[in-house]
Amino acid sequence: MTQAQITLTPTTPEHLPTLFHFQQNPEGIHLAAFTSKDPNDEAAYMEKYTKLLADPTINNQTIWIDGVIVGSLAKYEMEGEAEITYWIDRKFWGRGIATAALKEFLKIELTRPIFGRAAFDNYGSQKVMENCGFVRIGTDRGFANARQEEIEEIIYKLSF
Repeated sequence: MTQAQITLTPTTPEHLPTLFHFQQNPEGIHLAAFTSKDPNDEAAYMEKYTKLLADPTINNQTIWIDGVIVGSLAKYEMEGEAEITYWIDRKFWGRGIATAALKEFLKIELTRPIFGRAAFDNYGSQKVMENCGFVRIGTDRGFANARQEEIEEIIYKLSF
């Protein structure tokens, strides 16, 4: 568990190059599984996320520790339901940062129910959601661009 000070701030276009860089980690891409078709296409990333930052239905937050960007969190709508997503820079994995940041995020993002999904073998992400009160409610299958195959994902729900 980290003892550092975690801060969340609304994501701005200036944060995007750093957040894009985090998403270049091969292990992170594999575990996230459901990535864009070409996670190395920086222009497409910048175009997509610049539009998402302007969408008032999306709550994009940047995770900071002691003045350094270490990841991102967001609430977005998918098929009429609120979902969360998060990404932590690989060098900060295993320190409890994702759990602490998600707990803070859930204090400011009050939409309930809210859902989360993780690839069947992304045990770290599953543990983060469980530690934040999400309950496993089922599974789904979908094509994972990062793996170029259909895989199972675990669906979680936070009701309160």
